[in-house]
Amino acid sequence: MLNHPLPDRPPNFRLPLHRWQICPSTEKAKSLAQQSQISPIISQILINRGVETLEQVQAFLNPESQILPSPLEEFPDLALSVELLEKAIATGQKIAICGDYDADGMTSTALLLRSLRWLGAQVDYAIPSRMHEGYGINKRIVEEFKNTGFEVVITVDNGISAYDAISRARELGLIVIVTDHHDVPPQLPPANAILNPKLITESSPYRGVAGVGVAYILAISLAQQLGQIKGLVKPLLELFTLGTIADLAPLTGVNRRWVKRGLQQLPHSQLAGVQALIQVAGVKSEIANKLGSKPEQTLKPDDIGFRLGPRINAVGRLADPQIVIELLTTDDPKIALERAMQCEQINQTRQQLCEQIETEAIALVEKLYASSLHQDRVLAIVQPNWHHGVIGIVASRLLERYGVPVFIGTNEAETKDCLGNEHQIRGSARGIPEFHVFAALEACKDLLGKFGGHKAAGGFSFPASNLSQVRSRLIAFANQCLQIEHLKPLLNIDAQLSLDQIDLALYQQMLALNPCGIENPPPVFWTANVQVIEQQIIGKGHIKLTVSDGISKIKAIAWRWRDYFPLPSRIDIAYKLRENTWNGNTTIELELLGVRVATPSQQLCFSPPAPHSAQFEYNQRHYTCGFFPISSLLELRIKNDAGKVLAVQSGQNTGLLGINRENAALVDLSQPKFYNLVQAALKALETHKKSARD
Repeated sequence: MLNHPLPDRPPNFRLPLHRWQICPSTEKAKSLAQQSQISPIISQILINRGVETLEQVQAFLNPESQILPSPLEEFPDLALSVELLEKAIATGQKIAICGDYDADGMTSTALLLRSLRWLGAQVDYAIPSRMHEGYGINKRIVEEFKNTGFEVVITVDNGISAYDAISRARELGLIVIVTDHHDVPPQLPPANAILNPKLITESSPYRGVAGVGVAYILAISLAQQLGQIKGLVKPLLELFTLGTIADLAPLTGVNRRWVKRGLQQLPHSQLAGVQALIQVAGVKSEIANKLGSKPEQTLKPDDIGFRLGPRINAVGRLADPQIVIELLTTDDPKIALERAMQCEQINQTRQQLCEQIETEAIALVEKLYASSLHQDRVLAIVQPNWHHGVIGIVASRLLERYGVPVFIGTNEAETKDCLGNEHQIRGSARGIPEFHVFAALEACKDLLGKFGGHKAAGGFSFPASNLSQVRSRLIAFANQCLQIEHLKPLLNIDAQLSLDQIDLALYQQMLALNPCGIENPPPVFWTANVQVIEQQIIGKGHIKLTVSDGISKIKAIAWRWRDYFPLPSRIDIAYKLRENTWNGNTTIELELLGVRVATPSQQLCFSPPAPHSAQFEYNQRHYTCGFFPISSLLELRIKNDAGKVLAVQSGQNTGLLGINRENAALVDLSQPKFYNLVQAALKALETHKKSARD
């Protein structure tokens, strides 16, 4: 789409700042749709996800059709781990599980507790204190295990970096099995066995499992070895599904296969804790409203990601993880409901804390840093007495709002160094695609205490006196790797739709793409130049609206968009589709993800010109240009004297730039250098068209 350059915030309106990256439509989508007998829209979405052949489509849409290799062949230490646990059960050795306080760690702990108890083991668990000890197994826990008579230790969702603690465990004569999924350090801990998907081949379908996935593989393999698998798979699969989605693991490989199966089982769960959690979260009533008692009823990843997962995670952030472990391991419905109600209450507290801290953080940024964000290219803020258990959530919200990497910390009164001499700042970080959080922390390592993370997120602590140096170092790092154009949240869009294409039939076709999540995101569409017919604020700052393209109209919701109310009367919209059932009637609505001021509709598409090619001079360079038919659209191609081509399809606001199509880069046509070049080409074509008529 070819726009006049527009200010980020037009007069009288404040709009979300996003970079719209629209995937170009391809000829391959039509061919793939015919081969696989799916709609061109679905095939285009699959191509955008890297699913490009008939075989890949069949495997993606029907993951149960894949033949999986045995985990025993993929994980080098799995057979040894099974052997060690089999011996421990047979000889009555006490087994200790060391877990973690996030949803992945707590579901992993519950999963192994359930399975080992089922198999007759003497087993208990410990989870380090988030407030006082931080992440991962430590020497105190190891020595406590030894003093309590445990002989075998299994870490879940941690341990791969705990060299000192595991060395101490081995010195004390403990057998240690590490199960983890985090990045592998240069020096592996001296455990008896290590299970980590990062240690297996990248092409393995097991490569993307989270900590709960590793625990699931170990538990199932052990149960099969002992011949006691019957009746165990379903409850463990439910815990696997909860933990995998809540931990934002990629929904590819075995994760996609097993999560799809688990989501179908969860509404009929026989686990008292899962039933209670579904009940208090309100998911159960929604399922009944939508599907009644139909056998095909299933949960969606969003039901876990936004409803069940936060209630589990809130406990690890603010309270005692034992609440969740009891919830997921008890068979007593009364205890399960009590624990689920505790999760609900703690999550309400978490929501209130997040809202309070977010409000304070925004006020702080607007007062001190808003004017310098483009120069700093990173946001580093610290405030006393923010709860470090929830500031990671606030960091994500600030990133969404401001579009820059966010480092947020708090110097709580109890966070002193090991000598008790100085307050420590503890914090969380969230990054954008062009910024590597862990690398940024590495650049500050001489100023930090503990830190860790990966490309997208991290955690850290440092003495409060180092704050100004840390902030300066982060600003320098950000300025090395970020350009001004990166400082808007990236919105990846799959395809353009007209509103009359949106109906229940299209939505039902899209269900074949489920489960959606990390590396298989829900499809995002856009529609140009819609009219906002009505809009109002509802709930806690959401905008409810109706939009029309002159032919069809449809309802939409924009979550947490109070700051952007009211929206302009004419906008381009980017959105996901969502199902809304009320009083037995199901309709499809839009969930807005981005808006921008609309370009007049007559500018959205090219008119077929005559003649179809022209030459022109622009910025002291010679160009040729012309129109070429691509499926039912026209494509403008502009070639410079070095052979580089800019290809622009009708209806798109991005183009392809390169020597050949296969290696071309996607570019934003709203950038002045591309916009002005396209305008010059269109003017040249129009001039030649007039000359031909004369």
